[in-house]
Amino acid sequence: MKIKWLGHSAFAITSKDNKIIITDPFDAGYYGGEMRYQKITVTADIVTTSHSHPDHCGIKLLPGKPQVINQSGEFNIGSIKITGIPSWHDTKQGKERGNNIIFVYEIDAIKLAHLGDLGHIPTKEQLDKIGRVDILFIPVGGHFTIDAAQATDVASKMAPKIVIPMHYKTDALDFPITGVDAFLAGKQNINKLTSPEAAVTEETLPTRMEIWVLPYPGQDILRT
Repeated sequence: MKIKWLGHSAFAITSKDNKIIITDPFDAGYYGGEMRYQKITVTADIVTTSHSHPDHCGIKLLPGKPQVINQSGEFNIGSIKITGIPSWHDTKQGKERGNNIIFVYEIDAIKLAHLGDLGHIPTKEQLDKIGRVDILFIPVGGHFTIDAAQATDVASKMAPKIVIPMHYKTDALDFPITGVDAFLAGKQNINKLTSPEAAVTEETLPTRMEIWVLPYPGQDILRT
């Protein structure tokens, strides 16, 4: 399996049989230019969107005609199983920012969970529905989502093998959220990768939890 960070909460997950899933694609250049991540050019077979905000639902800008999953429930597409679990974008059961879908993927004998714009600590019922997780994509920037401390708590409860932080402030994003360093502070087993794409198999999963920080494409250019 290959995992590539495309920016914000968008990742391209490629299975060993070359099926590509894109999570929460953003609308490049939206919000008055506050979002400057490069336009997504990956052609996906499947796209999942946790909610309908433009920084998570830029489906129309994607190439090709992927199958879109934007609701809770269970979906089996070839060898890939996807489960959408209802949650909220805030601490008031969606009254402030609406609903959010946590997506769980079972691909190549690896279980991944993408928390979208989760705005609260998951309930026991939600955690039970998610179950065991190997790779966790978790928002850490706060303000619109759980913050660094809450993300630490959630990751501890879920105990994945790999934690990949997302939805945090970078040079390509002017949202009023914090950077990834607040989440990384005081933690061990941090792997700062030099490429936005990483490969992992069931056999190469770490035996204890690691945090993988992926650089986004064009990061060096945006910093000059």
